[in-house]
Amino acid sequence: MTNLNSTTENPGETMSDFFDDLETRAPDAREETLFDCLQAQIRDAQARSPGFAKILDGVDATSVTDRTALAKLPVLRKSALVELQKSDPPFGGLTTRPAEEFDYVLQSPGPIYEPGMQSPDWWRFGRALYAGGLRSEDICINCFAYHLTPAGAMFDNGARAIGATVLAGGIGNTEAQVVAAADIGATAYAGTPDFLKVMMEKAAELGRNLKINKAIVGGGPLFPQVRQFYIDNGISCVQGYGTADLGSIAFETPAMEGMTIDEGVIVEIVRPGTGDPVPEGEVGEVLVTLLNADYPLIRFATGDMSAVLAGPSPCGRTNMRIKGWMGRADQTTKVKGMFVRPEQIAEVQKRHPEISKARLVVDRDGDADIMILRAEGEGLNASAVEDTLRDVLKLRGTVEAADPGSLPNDGKVIDDVRKFD
Repeated sequence: MTNLNSTTENPGETMSDFFDDLETRAPDAREETLFDCLQAQIRDAQARSPGFAKILDGVDATSVTDRTALAKLPVLRKSALVELQKSDPPFGGLTTRPAEEFDYVLQSPGPIYEPGMQSPDWWRFGRALYAGGLRSEDICINCFAYHLTPAGAMFDNGARAIGATVLAGGIGNTEAQVVAAADIGATAYAGTPDFLKVMMEKAAELGRNLKINKAIVGGGPLFPQVRQFYIDNGISCVQGYGTADLGSIAFETPAMEGMTIDEGVIVEIVRPGTGDPVPEGEVGEVLVTLLNADYPLIRFATGDMSAVLAGPSPCGRTNMRIKGWMGRADQTTKVKGMFVRPEQIAEVQKRHPEISKARLVVDRDGDADIMILRAEGEGLNASAVEDTLRDVLKLRGTVEAADPGSLPNDGKVIDDVRKFD
């Protein structure tokens, strides 16, 4: 069983517009292939991954044929990953091979340990870099961190899959990076959105000429004025979206309309605190199923918010698109000394199926915290919902009926509007 990656050995030499032919498949053919791969991965994980053998105990792999069936599987949250790794180090029993058979052991905050391999495009960032214009003739200065954290290795691995040359810059030491990039004629940049601007300003100060004409950025927000600065200086700039656990999830394309999902993952947008998919266009939490035989993460909750964009990209890629990063799903707050979580609001909705959408507003009335659950839905019994709210949250709150469609489509389940200054 192999990872679902490129079908070409050196796409930089054989494809002009797309990384590989996976990107232009008919959507129905893609879905069929993805779920064939997922079924095989579930069987393999149940046999070779002790952690997933427990998580997927009783799951019939052959029944997971579509997104409706996938939505019935349990969600794996980052907090659970931390606990699993504590009890079964280093990877929580979720890999299908022991740590000593991986090429890398990397670390992200938590701490959480992630495995890695040197095999071509193991993290699938080659596709994102290719969409950003990187080709085999480029020299790319990689300014993501190489020390402990995985980003440097991820982008390095992706650039090598294209056949580009990598200048392993890492982070910091701006002057040395500028001198090196100028000396070797680096034509591309990978790193955080703002560090290239810092490098360009340092280059001007030093009187050095940078030949960088393309940038693929991630790890933070790309503000419009920063992107415009690059455009004004003859540099095309696109964003990639990924995580330390999953690798690449989605990326901008030359069409510059949302982000296209990577071909090696299945992405769902769900109501925060649950595993329940939301309608297309509604903001929710990004869940990712990673089609990687070595590290078969299934329904992994990223904690990020986004929404599906309708239709295919004008660039010709046919995979699903999302709007990009739209905030964090972890809206946990503390009210009267008690934590209130999105999954608790989801439980209230579950007990009252007449509620189609709900939003808990936390505010202050004088010196006291108050909670108001604003709920859309026909036949709402506010008194009964208030009783459920008190039962689930162990706190009192009021319930207000909201007109259909009046609650904002921003993915917020808990809106803490208190001001303490």
